[in-house]
Amino acid sequence: MNENLIMIIGEKETFLIRVLVKKLNDAGLRAEFVPESVNAINAKWAETALVTYYNDSLTGFKEDVVRFLSDKMMDDGKQLIAIAEKDDLPKIIDNIPHDSMYKTFARPLDNEEYLKTVTELFNKISSGEFKKTILVVDDDPTYLNLVREWLKGDYKVAMATSGLQAIKWLGKNKSDLILLDYEMPITSGPQVLEMLRSEEETKNIPVIFLTGKGDKASVMAVVSLKPEGYFLKNIERKELLENLRDFFSKRT
Repeated sequence: MNENLIMIIGEKETFLIRVLVKKLNDAGLRAEFVPESVNAINAKWAETALVTYYNDSLTGFKEDVVRFLSDKMMDDGKQLIAIAEKDDLPKIIDNIPHDSMYKTFARPLDNEEYLKTVTELFNKISSGEFKKTILVVDDDPTYLNLVREWLKGDYKVAMATSGLQAIKWLGKNKSDLILLDYEMPITSGPQVLEMLRSEEETKNIPVIFLTGKGDKASVMAVVSLKPEGYFLKNIERKELLENLRDFFSKRT
């Protein structure tokens, strides 16, 4: 199912919301009103690319809905635009993860400005701007390409076949996470980690080791270096993606 829906959440489908939905659809986008309830939002979540929370209630927002949105967006990396009375916007902003709040609009809404913002956001989504960058470092090109295929739908993926190549790449680029082979020849994973932590520009980049050895002694040797974690190389695609999603959600 394609994630291209603009979900317009509101307490009721008011005239102003109907106008907004029509404007989006007339512009060639796909928009739909969804009632402000957890069940209704969850039913449309898989096909949603952008959430617009249109709050025009005199009684404030529904805490369970905002809490649900907060949790789901942290997990799935979706973006939210909030529309509310000027005095109510700070309350909504405080309950949504910073990385998920794309923009806010005070009511009355400028529809043209909103449409311009949505178009801009979809262009950024198409270019992958909101994807986290993962650098995978492994001396085995076959394994590198496998991991890249697994990750490229959800992340920007860079690859390096040696520790020195990784260090060189990081001199010109930024990474949100490094998946680092523990048992590399010439410059081992632990040596690369030591180099990363000795440099101001790279010392705070989280590192998760990739290791083919799952025995207790090998695992203890990996853990003793205090990386952010480790994955066994026989990990399945689904488990890897779930673990990475969990890792990034906890760092939001």
